[in-house]
Amino acid sequence: MIKTIIPTKVASMKRIYYLSSCSTNARILKEVNPSSDVELIDIKEKNIDAETLDWLAKKTGSFEALFSKRAMKYKSMGLNSMKLTEADYRKYMLEEYTFLKRPFMVNGEEIFIGNAQKEVKKAVRSFSK
Repeated sequence: MIKTIIPTKVASMKRIYYLSSCSTNARILKEVNPSSDVELIDIKEKNIDAETLDWLAKKTGSFEALFSKRAMKYKSMGLNSMKLTEADYRKYMLEEYTFLKRPFMVNGEEIFIGNAQKEVKKAVRSFSK
């Protein structure tokens, strides 16, 4: 069992975790058009920290919901043929940015994960308030 302690500073953040080398992430950033008070974090340069990942997992209900099974390393490491636990998903995401669904967008208590059109539209509305 993973114990998570979530300080209030995490819940009040405005951050977008993205991959700068990804054209889809660049397009989404352009659509969201975050204001200057939003912290932009390139996950290739600075991977997500445990505190934030734990908070996101609590908000979404699982670490698996945050895990990208499309990552090339998912198959190359043989993870696709293993039965991964929540602790495994957490471990791999903290070790390697490629396992994070992206972008992660946090606006206070609202979170938006991935590049699905529906999710991006919700993020655009939230960040334009």
